[in-house]
Amino acid sequence: MTKILNVCNLKKIYTSGSKELTVLDDITFSIEKGATFAIVGPSGSGKTTLLGLCAGLDKLDTGSVALCGQELSELNEDERALLRNQKVGFIFQDFQLLPTLTALENVAVPLELQGVSQATKDAMDLLTKVGLGNRYDHYPSQLSGGEQQRVALARAFSNKPDILFADEPTGNLDEETGEKVIKLLFDLNKEMGTTLVIVTHDLDLAQLTQHILRLKGGKIMANEITTVS
Repeated sequence: MTKILNVCNLKKIYTSGSKELTVLDDITFSIEKGATFAIVGPSGSGKTTLLGLCAGLDKLDTGSVALCGQELSELNEDERALLRNQKVGFIFQDFQLLPTLTALENVAVPLELQGVSQATKDAMDLLTKVGLGNRYDHYPSQLSGGEQQRVALARAFSNKPDILFADEPTGNLDEETGEKVIKLLFDLNKEMGTTLVIVTHDLDLAQLTQHILRLKGGKIMANEITTVS
């Protein structure tokens, strides 16, 4: 199987004055194209830092990350941004919708920036898929948390990403709403054949994926294959 993400001997150190804090230490793993993958661990274990490095949002200290066949350390900031725009989708705990844009605009604008000729139609189709076909003209402040995350889902899949990173996607949602959002996430992921990487402290959510990487204190404690097919 093709590896869409290959991480080797990754290390991340933050320096504060004369002190050094090792956030990630000798992280090595890979993810096959089309797989579902969870990164779990307690607060402070390095989960979100690892996601940022894997997605090219942050720079590596040592080690290597190959994302969609490209070594991130060999790309400059503009090249990494281009790779993300073309190949990567993101979902965040706090939704990160633009408050001055409607639900439709939040999904359509990224498509327009990529030069998609039917951006509005594609955005409407995606919002309909996530159950918001009657909420196109609503602003984020007029939507519930679950509705905002569904808009974020539609936006994340709008560029048909090869890989999607979801950072605590249900962290700001109640249990029932979170379950609905996760079902939509997995359904869209399966439909589009995307590789899904979820950072979560929710072990029940992690068990829905095919692989679980367990972190503690910046180190890998386990890399497990689950029973999910």
